[in-house]
Amino acid sequence: MKAVRLKVENNKLNLVLNEEAKPSIGRRDVLVRVLAASLNYRDQAILQDNYPGEVKQVIPLSDGAGEVVAVGDSVTRVKVGDRVSANCWEYWIGGPILPEYFSSSVGFTTDGWLAEYIVLHEVAIVHLPDYLSFTAAAALPCAAVTAWAALNQKTPLSPGQTVLVQGTGGVALFALQIAKMVGASVLAITSSDEKAEKLKELGAEAVVNYTNQPDWEKDIHALTGGIGVDKVVDIAGEKTIVKSAASTRIGGNVALVGFAGGSGGGISPIDIMSRALSLNTTTMGTRMDFEALLAAMAAHKMNPVIDRVFPFADYQDAYSRLASGAMVGKIVIEM
Repeated sequence: MKAVRLKVENNKLNLVLNEEAKPSIGRRDVLVRVLAASLNYRDQAILQDNYPGEVKQVIPLSDGAGEVVAVGDSVTRVKVGDRVSANCWEYWIGGPILPEYFSSSVGFTTDGWLAEYIVLHEVAIVHLPDYLSFTAAAALPCAAVTAWAALNQKTPLSPGQTVLVQGTGGVALFALQIAKMVGASVLAITSSDEKAEKLKELGAEAVVNYTNQPDWEKDIHALTGGIGVDKVVDIAGEKTIVKSAASTRIGGNVALVGFAGGSGGGISPIDIMSRALSLNTTTMGTRMDFEALLAAMAAHKMNPVIDRVFPFADYQDAYSRLASGAMVGKIVIEM
């Protein structure tokens, strides 16, 4: 099979296309023919040596979708012909995250989706609703599940609440779409008027251009009548976390889901304590989160925003598109 693998060459991590044997399966494993895979910010961060932890020379990409072509003798959850995706943490079905789950992170510690076939343990598998294409489904496992978990941590998002999203990447747009699906209001910040218009088309009630308005937290407060938003999905980390906290109402929640703006910080404990904020991190989510997301999406026939689709042969161009930061939505590679 054709497979792209992370490989260290001349002290630099590169993407290398190989011809490899089709992987074998164990008694509880599932062999999936990959039909689409998608990229996340962290996939580019790895290549730039900007991702925490040891990088293994695996097949990358945690997100994908395809058709089951073989199952192990003891598999009960899946059958040949099923349309499936899989949770990024292979063994995290539900409940709090435990240290042992970190040993099997698809595309990071184990082989991922940027190949013609992938082997997964059956407990990771989620079944796709009929309306959802493989290309759309491939966009979901990391970004959409992260957005779902972020909006429902501490207390579930409710109709009438207000959410602040940041930018036009995968997590931000999924958070916007999920919030609108629930009946919440969405405010957003972004870097350009062009992207602001796209956010409004998707349902954002108001968008602040942070390039023109560096003190955007004041604009967010003004847009909420001086109260602040109920929930913030913070993407950038270092560059936004202080202003995210300042944008949140008394008793509100900030979900830290990324570090696109750097891995530093500087938020004062007083900023959190004086307004009784809850500040949580979201490590993607569980298989149960993924299944709940898919059920909600199916009820509303929600489809992800796809920025661009590349053929497998052009996987380097897909990574370049991600590195440019110009995307609006998810970048997908079709096999």
